[in-house]
Amino acid sequence: MNAQAIIRSLEAEYLKTDLPQVEIGDIVKVGVVIQEGGKERVQPYEGVVIARRGTGVNLSITVRKTFQGVGVERVFLLHSPRIANIQILRRSVVRRAKLYYLRQRVGKATRLKQRFN
Repeated sequence: MNAQAIIRSLEAEYLKTDLPQVEIGDIVKVGVVIQEGGKERVQPYEGVVIARRGTGVNLSITVRKTFQGVGVERVFLLHSPRIANIQILRRSVVRRAKLYYLRQRVGKATRLKQRFN
């Protein structure tokens, strides 16, 4: 067995199986586990997926939202135990792998055309 096969077999036990197929341009609601004092709660983070990178256990997405007029981006490791759930609210028509151009857009210019399938 080579080194890559050994690493893949060790990572396999940490992979989540209940994740939806998240694509670029999707508007998602990510449930993030937040620890406050001794309690834990799930806080939703809703925005547009502008980037996706990595494979296997290292798969991550970048979600962008506008909060009080300021663009906020957050990177989520999808197989992390800190991610409680991911819900896809809407799919969009996109023709690029990365939507970094949305960073320069403001207001209605950031809207993406909805995809029906």
